[in-house]
Amino acid sequence: MKKFSLIAAGLIASISLSLNAATVATVDGEKISDTEVNEFYAPMLRGQDFKKLPEAQQKALIQQYVMQDLILKDAKKQNLEKDPMYIKGLERAKDELLLNVYQNKIMQDIKVDAAKVKEAYEKNKEQFVKPARVKAKHILVTSEQEAKNIINELKGLKDKELEKKFTEIARTKSIDTGSAANGGDLGWFDESTMVKPFTDATFSLKKGEITKIPVKTNFGYHIILKQDSRAKEQVAFKDAKMGIENRFKFEEFQKRIGLKGQELYKNAKVEIK
Repeated sequence: MKKFSLIAAGLIASISLSLNAATVATVDGEKISDTEVNEFYAPMLRGQDFKKLPEAQQKALIQQYVMQDLILKDAKKQNLEKDPMYIKGLERAKDELLLNVYQNKIMQDIKVDAAKVKEAYEKNKEQFVKPARVKAKHILVTSEQEAKNIINELKGLKDKELEKKFTEIARTKSIDTGSAANGGDLGWFDESTMVKPFTDATFSLKKGEITKIPVKTNFGYHIILKQDSRAKEQVAFKDAKMGIENRFKFEEFQKRIGLKGQELYKNAKVEIK
């Protein structure tokens, strides 16, 4: 017997195609649009618009997409669509898709009372709080002495001069490859995001200030530049509303799908051996 998937992320969301799609490549005369590429990479891009990526990155993604398209066509030429493994996988995918459509239909029928949502917000306001956050850059090196040398190199610099020099050093000397390319930029984060020594050092700094001594963690030695900070703040009802509503909808969905499953099971002739 097939199992019900109760994960909300599995519910189908309809996707509308852009009418202004531009051709980004042709393969044997067949056009490939930016919309196709954007949709293909959507999970990886996490909300970023493909068209707004740097040109070199766009070209690399298009090339990768074209190569995959060519491999897919080659698989079809080899009649791999008749392969038993493909057929079995396709049937499994169809079943999963059908279950998603079934669940989506149930979800669409669920309505949540607005007063209930408002009441949940008012009674649990302490849960709807954005923690204090900081925005920072860092340079990560392997030795304490190298970190001290960098701090001395930055000594006396302030504001734009400090940030410019810090960014240059991060790009050339930081061993944190994830942030080095962006000049050591770590973006905004709260106290729960980083390891404690790093968090304590960053939150204790003033805006525009760097750490006076290297900060040691299990990753190495850090020099940190605090760029900005935001105090803890209450999330407004209008911003929390959708999340609360979705929670109630999902709770009701679980209840309905569970009852439906029990009903079908009860009415079916089931023999477990």
